Amino acid sequence: MTGSSNKASRFFANVGNKIAGWFRNFGRSFVGFFRKIPTNLKKFGRKIADGFVRFGRNFAEGDAGVRCSYFIMGSGAFAHGQIVKGLGYLAIELLFILYMAFNGVGSLAGLVTLGTNFTYTYYDVDLGTGIEVNVPGDNSMLFLLYGVVAVIVVFAFIAVYLLNIRSAVANYKDSVIGVKPSTFRQDMQSLFDKKFYILLLVVAFAGVVIFTILPLIFMILIAFTNYDSAHPETSGFTWVGFENFIKLLGSNDLSSTFFPVLGWTIVWAICATFLNYFLGVGLALLINSKGIKGKKIWRLCFVLTIAIPQFVSLLLMRSMLSEFGPIMNLLVQLGFPRTNWFETASSARLIVISVNLWIGIPYSMLITSGILMNIPQDLYESARIDGAGKFKMFRKITLPYILFVTGPYLITQFIGNINNFNVIYLLTGGGPFGELSQGAGSTSLLVTWLYSLTNDTGNYNLASTIGILTFIICSIVSLITYRRSSSTKNEEDFQ
Repeated sequence: MTGSSNKASRFFANVGNKIAGWFRNFGRSFVGFFRKIPTNLKKFGRKIADGFVRFGRNFAEGDAGVRCSYFIMGSGAFAHGQIVKGLGYLAIELLFILYMAFNGVGSLAGLVTLGTNFTYTYYDVDLGTGIEVNVPGDNSMLFLLYGVVAVIVVFAFIAVYLLNIRSAVANYKDSVIGVKPSTFRQDMQSLFDKKFYILLLVVAFAGVVIFTILPLIFMILIAFTNYDSAHPETSGFTWVGFENFIKLLGSNDLSSTFFPVLGWTIVWAICATFLNYFLGVGLALLINSKGIKGKKIWRLCFVLTIAIPQFVSLLLMRSMLSEFGPIMNLLVQLGFPRTNWFETASSARLIVISVNLWIGIPYSMLITSGILMNIPQDLYESARIDGAGKFKMFRKITLPYILFVTGPYLITQFIGNINNFNVIYLLTGGGPFGELSQGAGSTSLLVTWLYSLTNDTGNYNLASTIGILTFIICSIVSLITYRRSSSTKNEEDFQ
């Protein structure tokens, strides 16, 4: 008995040391990440400089077609008989010039000013009676949107312009070695054959630009304006630089709300991720044990929690755990006082973590079950021959194998829990409220607070700022942990 307790204590001590070492290494990687930023910026600047050098060299060493392509797009194609391609490049250039002349320049100017006419009120005297008249100002939202579209159009044109020069240089080099440039028909045949992936990627990339990149840039820029309930889009809002970031991170009432919400968000993400993971692993090990009968039935019982829509389970649990729900009524009948668990921060946080276990454990159980079924049995046979017990085989074979395969899954779950809107919003709505300001509650995550700022108070600038900070936190954590995970560093293991 003493020997087994010593083994268990050594095991937990090793686990504690590994966890402490992980946090220590994470801290070093976090610092190293920022130390490498100047070096990476230098490398990026060097590549940009090399691009300009190559740009000038092509002009100096190219033929007349190449040099004319710098001013009239498609000249390199015309010079080598590629009429259709040349007309395409020329049409793009003409359309771009027309767009910039009639719309683009004004949109870029509007992006800088966000409108110059603001809402004002005057009194119109009619038969001695003053009537208040509101004159709406420029719609700064549209100025910002059209400006972002103009910037994207400019960058898209630059990309096509460089592609035009690249094509002209390639035609010149082919002519030097006596290779005949491809015709339009050959280009189209190649596009639908060997280069068909380019055609598909262009369509997908256009969708990403329109439906992802454009809204993302738009919302990022909102963080650098004073767009809130006091400065709506119809009254005109302006650029304020990093003022919103200073408000959130500085020493004021807003920062006294931001840092507690950030702290609870991290605590919630750690608890929701690792409790679900390790309890799911334990449940999978229990179900897959040799002495357990009806493994498929047990798995089916737990999978049912996944089959039921998550919002249904959350709303049901909220009703059951409410002050006048069935669980509280049962406790009152047993002699306990009636209590509203959602009124205190500690009990509300405990509830959201506990209910999340009901939802999250089956996912970890399913993933781990698949892993356990694919662990080579030869490893266990060799370990038994060497005299290893079940506990040692779990520590040396099962657990490392599971952690190796599920490393990326853990990272994804951690980031997902930072942005886990459903559980918090449907169970507590972010409450209880009162301890924090700006619409944040004791169980509010950054993402639920962001929603409250936009939907309830109309502080879009602060919400956008919180979104940017959340993205920075998630990206740094995911990049560092993924690069340090064994799944990345030892890709050939367990194969």
